[in-house]
Amino acid sequence: MSARDTISNRTWDELEVGDTARVERVCAVQDLILFAHASGNTNPLMLPSTEKAAQPGDLAMAPSLWVGSLISAVLGNILPGAGTVYRSQSFRFPSRVHVGDRLLATVKCVAKRERPVAVFETTVATADGRLVCEGTAEVETPLASIATPRRALPQIIVDQEDHFAKLFAAAAGLPPLNTAVVCPDDRNSLEGAALSARSGLIRPILIGDEAAIRRMAAEIGEDISAFQIVAEKDSRAAAAKAVSMVRAGEAAAIMKGNIHSDELLAQVVKKEGGLRTQRRISHCFVLDVPTLEQLLFVSDAAINIAPDLTTKVDIVQNAINLAQACGIAKPRVGVLSAVETVNVNIPSTLDAAILSKMADRGQIKGAIVDGPLAMDNAIDLEAAQTKGIASLVAGRADILIVPNLEAGNMLAKELTFVARAEAAGLVLGASAPVMLTSRADDARARKASCALALLYERFRREGAPARRLA
Repeated sequence: MSARDTISNRTWDELEVGDTARVERVCAVQDLILFAHASGNTNPLMLPSTEKAAQPGDLAMAPSLWVGSLISAVLGNILPGAGTVYRSQSFRFPSRVHVGDRLLATVKCVAKRERPVAVFETTVATADGRLVCEGTAEVETPLASIATPRRALPQIIVDQEDHFAKLFAAAAGLPPLNTAVVCPDDRNSLEGAALSARSGLIRPILIGDEAAIRRMAAEIGEDISAFQIVAEKDSRAAAAKAVSMVRAGEAAAIMKGNIHSDELLAQVVKKEGGLRTQRRISHCFVLDVPTLEQLLFVSDAAINIAPDLTTKVDIVQNAINLAQACGIAKPRVGVLSAVETVNVNIPSTLDAAILSKMADRGQIKGAIVDGPLAMDNAIDLEAAQTKGIASLVAGRADILIVPNLEAGNMLAKELTFVARAEAAGLVLGASAPVMLTSRADDARARKASCALALLYERFRREGAPARRLA
């Protein structure tokens, strides 16, 4: 291991009065969020706004003790370094630090006391010399020389932006949808319907076992007195009733409650009395992924098991329309496969290439479509550049089209349960939006699906989004 890969400390015997050391650090949004997690201090003055992307210049100020903690980085890492233990630290904070400020934390040895104690003058200043923190540290210095490897800390993913909040804002002010909620007799589905109603997104029509619905409402403390209830104990009959209410104009959307997806979809897709249109019905997940700067649309992961090329055309167009309804004027669509080159032995690469060319010729409208793309180069620009892929989509896809249901379902659930993405979803291509939520989805995920339904229904009627996402 070379000297540049290690950090050596300074023992009490080696330390001299006047020795100095410093570290440089830029205050970032992530610092404020992580400090709030570690300390429990959620003072709104010291947290970035969740209503917009936090940027340098955000009015949130850095907590003073976070600024002071930069001193410990100098003492513990450089001077005296490894083995140093605090005895005391005083602080004074003459001015404030904000996101984007470049800071210089400096320590200077001003006294050596009885072995192993030393005293340091400590300051933190901005790059232009403005003093933001000063004080005195008394520490026990190391007595033995230690050379430690420079340590790369594990990466921490911080979700800096609430993309679902943008959906809620875009849907605000639109007339709520009369929504048939099928079998809302469990906590998540009833709470989701009630939350969405309070948010002005839907007017719920609760269809199912009335006694079970009222018991659950009492159990969770929800007032459902303002909601219409259609009594129907059989879940299949409840699904059929929801579809018939949409066909009769009594409801404008359907929301899945405590019912199996197959039971609900069987009523939606049936040839006589269902909600079919000329376009193939498909499902689209909309995911707020902590590592991405925009919403991610994944289709189809819930309805079409092994779609052929004709079906994929409708899957792509449905997803494009939903993205446009959410304010993405010209979405970028990445058609996924295992590789990013056409391979006759991998049928999904042939489909991807054809879909891309169909978009070029106007057979798929409203988006830039490219494929085949592997997952890495579809969403990671560096990966795409490393592989030399020249594409307007690679590295920046808004929509991912998967080869089949298995791949899509695994991808969406991996993002949800491994990458901690929040997921909403919608059935598209029917004569009314259908919120095909998972029974495990919480109330917020269901609220996001309701916002999607409201935005999509407006887009279907008027051909334009409610507003662009900020």
